[in-house]
Amino acid sequence: MFLKNLSLTHFRNYHKLSLSFDSPIQLFIGNNAQGKTNVLESIYVLALAKSHRTPRDKELIGWGADFATIRSDVERRYGSVRLELQLTGKGKRAKINGMEQQKLSAYVGALNVVMFAPEDLAIVKGAPTQRRRFIDMEIGQVSPTYLYYLSNYNKVLAQRNQLLKDLAMKKSQNREMLGIWNTQLADLAVKLLRKRFEFLRKLEGWAKEIHGGITDQREVLSLHYENSSPVTEEQTPEEAVDALLAAYEEVFDRELARGSTLIGPHRDDFSLRVNDMDVQTYGSQGQQRTSALSIKLAEIELIKEEVGEYPVLLLDDVLSELDEHRQTLLLETIQDRVQTFVSTTGVEGLKHQVLQQASRFYVREGEISGER
Repeated sequence: MFLKNLSLTHFRNYHKLSLSFDSPIQLFIGNNAQGKTNVLESIYVLALAKSHRTPRDKELIGWGADFATIRSDVERRYGSVRLELQLTGKGKRAKINGMEQQKLSAYVGALNVVMFAPEDLAIVKGAPTQRRRFIDMEIGQVSPTYLYYLSNYNKVLAQRNQLLKDLAMKKSQNREMLGIWNTQLADLAVKLLRKRFEFLRKLEGWAKEIHGGITDQREVLSLHYENSSPVTEEQTPEEAVDALLAAYEEVFDRELARGSTLIGPHRDDFSLRVNDMDVQTYGSQGQQRTSALSIKLAEIELIKEEVGEYPVLLLDDVLSELDEHRQTLLLETIQDRVQTFVSTTGVEGLKHQVLQQASRFYVREGEISGER
């Protein structure tokens, strides 16, 4: 897929911006805090209807404005698609070819992106919340039903948690209602878990091959799902639901004391291991960087496998974080295959031939000028 243009209105520090792209690689060059990352962020938000930097949409709307709009014409293998996303204080409006989408789950996936930024090391080093967000966002790009199940799961989870609090404080004695929430939550949890198991298995296949190539086969990368519940990949959906319902009964007293649901996808995690060693705890900085790079390159290949074409790649100030070997591997992977947007403070250290052929945009205080 290929972004042919990008139009921003009141997005971050861009009052009005209109850019056209005809090159596989776009370089956005400028000092820090000028707006380079905002351009890449806008493409990410257009694709996923969420920012990778903030959960608050109002932060994306320019100072003094009531809304922000992102538009782009995207060339897909089946033809051109016009995407538009408007952000307001009351929510989002998403359009595909001028037709408003009633559910965001029907919109996400029209444009696939992979973002790689320095903070993506958090996939390896960060808290479980960050890895759960990663896995949810990436599955959501290739499986709209996953986002639908996730949204419903979170709604039922909130209802169940509220009832647990009410039961603990004697505001309610409706144990029958808890049984209803248990059944609904278990059914949705199993749907999510089966998607996660499948996704992680496929991601591991690509990441293991890529990681072996980077390390000259000295290291073997593996991904392990850390499950808070007794659900396994081998169980049938019916067996998995039964296992979850039984687990809810076992932990009921603890949940009542805590006023929250203690098992399920919202509490799960996954770990990365190199030669069976936990990279987060015991890996060197180089191993952590290589693992993160392997995961990101695996994402590109997995999306290609799932949707039939490569996603757009967003490299936010990340090339300077990679040594020459890893930088070369990344750039050779994307060469002539993946439209890529790169933000950087300078081009002095970027000597790879791929970057010499890139279109260059110079960014200063929310103004962008073309190649000079």
